[in-house]
Amino acid sequence: MIRVLIAEDLHMLRRALVALIELEPDIDVVAELANGDEIVSKAEETRPDVAVLDIDLPGTDGITAAAALHTAVPGCRTLILTSLSRPGNLRRAVAAYASGFLLKDIEPDRLIAAIRSIAKGEQVVDPSLALAALEPECTTLTTRELEVLRHAARGDEARQIAASLFLSAGTVRNYLATAVSKLNARNRVDAIRIAREAGWL
Repeated sequence: MIRVLIAEDLHMLRRALVALIELEPDIDVVAELANGDEIVSKAEETRPDVAVLDIDLPGTDGITAAAALHTAVPGCRTLILTSLSRPGNLRRAVAAYASGFLLKDIEPDRLIAAIRSIAKGEQVVDPSLALAALEPECTTLTTRELEVLRHAARGDEARQIAASLFLSAGTVRNYLATAVSKLNARNRVDAIRIAREAGWL
């Protein structure tokens, strides 16, 4: 019997996934969650073979949870579900030891087949996402702008970034403003989100 944990914050979708999976005689849903912060503790308690994780969860996101599961519950493999086909997210998922990465709109039988494949130790990736991830990374940001944005993503203030990179605080603020402008972001936080989703940070 394949033991599955499901983490999806949309109640209707989560219940539909549980109902679909429980129709299968060889798969059992041992836990269902709406918050990413509960994934590791619940997996330690229920010991699933496969964790099906939404990429965007309240609290800990699916990719961060996949990395934590790899360490805390090594026998549990992860399948990330996403509604957005961003190649940067696939790169992050691979780095987090996820065994699968699929779009949410796949056919139900493909999802079931993916769970079985992942439980056997195989990897399953949506072909269109895999092709996009193989394309060279394209960013409009310079190496220095990315470096400053990376420090900002860690929560560093302009003065701290300036000290780390041997720049003036004003120069750091200019780099951040340029990055926000180039990415058509609303603000610094939005620029960090865009860069992360593109796999640049």
